[in-house]
Amino acid sequence: MAVKVWDKRAFRNFDDSVELGTRNIKVALKRLRRWVRDGAEEEFDLSHTIRSTAKNGYLDIKTRRGRRNAVKVLIFLDVGGSMDAHVQLVEELFSAARAEFRNLEYYYFHNCLYECVWRDNRRRWSEQTPTRDVLCTYGSDYKCIFVGDAAMSPYEIDYKGGANEHWNDEPGRVWLSRAISRWPDTIWINPVQEQYWQYSQSTRMIRGIFADHMYPMTLKGIEAGMKALGR
Repeated sequence: MAVKVWDKRAFRNFDDSVELGTRNIKVALKRLRRWVRDGAEEEFDLSHTIRSTAKNGYLDIKTRRGRRNAVKVLIFLDVGGSMDAHVQLVEELFSAARAEFRNLEYYYFHNCLYECVWRDNRRRWSEQTPTRDVLCTYGSDYKCIFVGDAAMSPYEIDYKGGANEHWNDEPGRVWLSRAISRWPDTIWINPVQEQYWQYSQSTRMIRGIFADHMYPMTLKGIEAGMKALGR
């Protein structure tokens, strides 16, 4: 059975202001869009202006509400442990997502989803959010993205008490299944190269739970993931 680490390790928050080294991630994320027009009518409407001007015989400027991406996104970010090797790549994805999606919420977890998540790694033990509250707060219209390397002991997925930092009354698999049931449009993005997934039992298990909706954190992988979420 996995050995629990009872000392409270310190994890740091992902920096969502990091300057992207490439625009490719943002371009890939743009595939997940649902345009709506709302807010004040401040955008110049060229076609309506032309029609109104021709009809009235004088310049008649028309405006319209601006267009924005109305997709709602919920991201769960694995942090600490083996994920330390992927911090820069995850920060680039997180930064791009914050810039692209106006309606975005995020939470951190460690290795697998359990009964609590958190928003600030500096207060991860004192300011946790019950996962049930998250399930009740965000509607089924949210697009849900898990980001993690899926590298853990199989006990953390399948067994009560299998978590390596605390006692979990229910297996991680149960919580992941609840999340997928709550948000039907859910994917897992993995920063580990896809060619290595077959060598990790836990990765194969997580991939099975997500019905193969696991995508590599590459341009092609993110594009495929966004396409799956947009169906």
